[in-house]
Amino acid sequence: MTKPKIAFFDLSCCEGCQLQLANMGELLLDVLELVDVVEFREVMSEKWEGNFDVALVEGSVTDDHSEERLKAIRGRSKVLVAFGACAATGGVNGMKNSFDLEEIGKYVYGADHKSFPTRKTRPLHQVVKVDYTINNCPAYIPELVEVLKHILKGLPYAVPDYPVCVECKFNENVCMYERGAACMGPVTRAGCGSQCINNNNICYGCRGMVSNPRENAARDIMAKYNITPELIAKKMEMYNKCREEEKNVKKEHHH
Repeated sequence: MTKPKIAFFDLSCCEGCQLQLANMGELLLDVLELVDVVEFREVMSEKWEGNFDVALVEGSVTDDHSEERLKAIRGRSKVLVAFGACAATGGVNGMKNSFDLEEIGKYVYGADHKSFPTRKTRPLHQVVKVDYTINNCPAYIPELVEVLKHILKGLPYAVPDYPVCVECKFNENVCMYERGAACMGPVTRAGCGSQCINNNNICYGCRGMVSNPRENAARDIMAKYNITPELIAKKMEMYNKCREEEKNVKKEHHH
């Protein structure tokens, strides 16, 4: 039986999600038995001129060039996967959408900023059809494997739509709020095994927000621990600025 041809691509990102593949260790060998990796810039120089059964694209769309590349990849792929937070939600790149793009260009590139035209950050699904989404920053290896299994079986994969707090309870963690830290777990999608909290860090919201956050409960938590809504909003912008803009656009269309 012919193995499905898989390729990995990157747009605007740090390529940390692709590095997670190397961190899979022996598990990577099991994956390679099932697929034929035909293009993966970080580990091979070969290029594939044909079509792909599966393309995993890391990074967000931040300029015209990346939009053109993404559309070309989509045109050659049976299945396209948004790989990691930047691809899924816009990621940390979305923070620039809070600022004037010309001013940002000057700050980063100085006098040469006109040579590096930029646009507002967009996650992949705002530009092309996305078939599967792997959240997290960087991608969480167990979820990556789970999504690959679903793809190879031709089954849909649903990103969990309940908060990280659920997994935190299963892992018997002491709540970060009880430890004096503002954590995004109550409003962030689970699926990461609460790995940040397991390792004594807060949740930064890299998996995107649950679709129906319990706002009243969140207000109760903020009141109990003297946390302002402005602080939570700023923290959520780190990974969720594009989602906030998307929600506002939908509201405008609805009205």
